[in-house]
Amino acid sequence: MNTKIYFFCFFLLCCANFFGQSSYRYGILPAINLNTDLSKKWSVNFKTEARHIFQEKTDNVVNRRQEYIHTDFSLIAAKKVGIGNKLSVGFLARVRPNDIHKRFIQQYTLVRNYDGYRMAHRFASDQTLEIKNRVEVRFRYRTTFEIPLQGKSVDFKEFYLKVNHEILNRFENNSYDLGLRVIPLLGYKYTDKSKLEFGLDYRLNSFLKSGPNHTSWVSINWYLKI
Repeated sequence: MNTKIYFFCFFLLCCANFFGQSSYRYGILPAINLNTDLSKKWSVNFKTEARHIFQEKTDNVVNRRQEYIHTDFSLIAAKKVGIGNKLSVGFLARVRPNDIHKRFIQQYTLVRNYDGYRMAHRFASDQTLEIKNRVEVRFRYRTTFEIPLQGKSVDFKEFYLKVNHEILNRFENNSYDLGLRVIPLLGYKYTDKSKLEFGLDYRLNSFLKSGPNHTSWVSINWYLKI
């Protein structure tokens, strides 16, 4: 089967899985990414992301509500340490209506270009300072596939498909939990400095504890290089 058709079918299956969940929670997750190069080796990324809930369903009871959850503000500095490799450190502030959580981020990214697609691996860890001096530590691994829908590379005014798959290991108060994420996105490259992505952010959490928690967000990402 053609690679592009395979990933397009995978995108549709993820969407079907979301709408077929017996218990779910969904909303919208818009984000803006601003990137700038400080030198040949150093770059900085600023990202802001807001989270809103529209509807949730538990025990066959549907609750429709619009609720603001939080807004994230992050700043990450990256240094090139090889061809396609980056080492990054950063800080994130999660602003809630009644409190602010602080998160420290470290990550290592490898990007490889192949004939007709691009693949990236990200190894990351973060530490979140919560209320009552609790600390949440996570170790994350994400794989990203990016496939142009026209030709063998993504050019201006062309669409592409991107699929992220992430595994999260979470430690807090001597307890461990595992999370999975699948994020199929349809992207459009306006210029060399601007692109827009739209898709589904599906998350499965807490299935090692009392029961699985399914969450899905409509993801809208705008990337701008300045």
